[in-house]
Amino acid sequence: GIGYKTSGVRAVPVAAKPGQCIDDDPENVISGKYPLSRFLYVYVNKAPNKPLDPLVREYLKYVLSQQGQQTVVKDGFIPLPDKIVREELAKLQ
Repeated sequence: GIGYKTSGVRAVPVAAKPGQCIDDDPENVISGKYPLSRFLYVYVNKAPNKPLDPLVREYLKYVLSQQGQQTVVKDGFIPLPDKIVREELAKLQ
């Protein structure tokens, strides 16, 4: 994500290789083309062969929900692609 990008900070195109400047648009960030972006992960401490704690499951569902992804955007990050949201929600079933 580009969590540092706020109204007071201007992101600029950068080049991973000479002559190839890449803009910081969401498509380039998600694809990994923009070299100063990174993915953020949520790690869950779950014992093997044990069910996921119901409270943790509901929290993860919220994060993946439309409202949760709107919060992600409001905080300056790029939301997950719909395909990834569907895949991750399926894992919580």
